[in-house]
Amino acid sequence: MSTAAASTAFDTDALRRGIEQHDASALLALYADEAEIRMVDRRTQPSHPMVMHGRSAISDMLTDVYGRDMTHTLEQVVVDGDRVAFMESCRYPDGTRVLATSMADLRDGRIIDQTSIQAWDEE
Repeated sequence: MSTAAASTAFDTDALRRGIEQHDASALLALYADEAEIRMVDRRTQPSHPMVMHGRSAISDMLTDVYGRDMTHTLEQVVVDGDRVAFMESCRYPDGTRVLATSMADLRDGRIIDQTSIQAWDEE
């Protein structure tokens, strides 16, 4: 009974560790093989978001982002059934801040569809 529930629950502790310890591999493990991420930010507007399909593309993005010289903090995370929402704040060494909010659908405790919106300090 609890074993089945534990195997399908989204691992918020792994999300926090992955984000705050810059562990792209740990974060990638939270995504299903066929996952998709849509990213809206200062360069990719809502009508033309950056879209990543599958773990290979998601891995490339996570490796890039979490390989940068910056801090990452998981500010909030909420899981409700088959959905998760989380907010991450980031800071580059020059003081530039980024705030990212994500909403995702889950299947078997893994992310299958995510939309993220980033807000950046002005350059």
